[in-house]
Amino acid sequence: MALFETLVVLLFGAALLSQLARRLGLPYPTLVAVAGTAAAALPWVPQVGIDPRLALVLFIAPALLSAAYDTSPHELRHNWLPLTALAVFAVLLTTLAVAAVAVHLAQLPLAAAIALGAVVAPPDAAAAQAVLGRMNLPRRTMVILQGESLFNDAIALVLFGGAVAVMQGTEHPVLFGATLLLEVPGGVLLGLAVGWVHARAGRLWSGSQSATIFEFTGTFLVWMAADRLHVSPVLAVVAYAMLLARSAPQRQRVRDRMHSYPIWDSAVFVLNVIAFLLIGLQARGIVADLPRPQLWKALGTAGAVLGAVVAVRLVWVLVYPALLRRLIRGHTDEGHGKTRVRLVVAWSGMRGVLTLATALSLPHAFPGRDLIVLCALAVVLGTVILQGATLGALIRWLRIPGDSTTDRAIDQARTHMEQAGREELERMVADHEHPEALRRVRDWYRTRPDPAEITAKRTLVQAERRALNDLHARGDLPEDAFQSLQQELDLRELSLSEPGARRIEEV
Repeated sequence: MALFETLVVLLFGAALLSQLARRLGLPYPTLVAVAGTAAAALPWVPQVGIDPRLALVLFIAPALLSAAYDTSPHELRHNWLPLTALAVFAVLLTTLAVAAVAVHLAQLPLAAAIALGAVVAPPDAAAAQAVLGRMNLPRRTMVILQGESLFNDAIALVLFGGAVAVMQGTEHPVLFGATLLLEVPGGVLLGLAVGWVHARAGRLWSGSQSATIFEFTGTFLVWMAADRLHVSPVLAVVAYAMLLARSAPQRQRVRDRMHSYPIWDSAVFVLNVIAFLLIGLQARGIVADLPRPQLWKALGTAGAVLGAVVAVRLVWVLVYPALLRRLIRGHTDEGHGKTRVRLVVAWSGMRGVLTLATALSLPHAFPGRDLIVLCALAVVLGTVILQGATLGALIRWLRIPGDSTTDRAIDQARTHMEQAGREELERMVADHEHPEALRRVRDWYRTRPDPAEITAKRTLVQAERRALNDLHARGDLPEDAFQSLQQELDLRELSLSEPGARRIEEV
């Protein structure tokens, strides 16, 4: 009960901090992680442990699905070069650099040092989504950062698993290479197979509350099945989410979609808040596990690892376009952005719960485990607090222009949709199906409403809402009738709103 009470108080505090973050223009994970770390220093706050495997499936799987669901495979394919440079080569280079630091400063065995490098190498999908969600970055930049966070975890986890197995003597390096060749495609194939089944079986739950339960359990089952089959759970969830997203417009009913999206957004937000709180709360236990004579040296090593993580990403993001120009004849920097945009990409390497949970999953007898866990915590807190708090200021200082790609795409698609509607109306009129009524619809469809007309319609909706609320307040309307009429007014009001007004901000 004490743990539950503490968690409720901390969540309430996180809700207050999120509003403070909104007013300060800071990402909420930054303040929440700071609050969790500060709370860990208070003696009356109980020690909150994290089951690493539970943390991965509970916090990472929904965040991955949410991010992958909103990511276009076509855009990923168009930006495959920068994605490969970040999701694969940046992870490998960071792993090697951190391993070199760990071997030199802490005399860790090479395999253990590689395990540390793999732990801290990948920026986290949940952290990226939480921190970058409110930044109006260029569309291509957001696609690259989101795509990176979807795929780099898989590469890092495979490296981590191989290094741990080699360190413990349970796997030969050659066998590890063979395992790598199976884990990646195996995860993709599993995700596609489960997504295909889900897309067809999900129709049985259409129109019911249990459809949302089916969606959440499906996500967790994909991760757990991949984990049991020893294929990449990250890629399994990503492939599963992308297949569902591509088939959703044809198979999902409007009511199911309007019910599902807000629930998913809210659930992912709450899980992110809890995850960053728990990250901060680990500080006391991690520091307490280190013997006092070794603490300062360990803190110095952790600082050096954090510096290596930030520096490698910064140098690689700035250098790799020039390297590609030398290697690929005719290659241009168009897919990688200008230098100031690449600086933002380089500074957007926030780590999250995956890094800490992976470190905590190490066996207790693993060489240098306490140091690895401390370094993981330092990198998570350092990147979320240092980079997360300054990213907005960096974007403003570099004068990165706001992105209008989505607005232009909406206008173009709306024109295309309206043309399709007009053509269908003309066909119906020509077929003499209720011609008078259809002519009136055609005249209405041809006329674009001006802003004054939209404002007048909103005013009428508000008048109807006041009348409905008066009936409800007097008790003259059954509750279910009130709810049904209120939903009608809500849908009408949303239809008269701009796209931006329909979105609920996280904070």
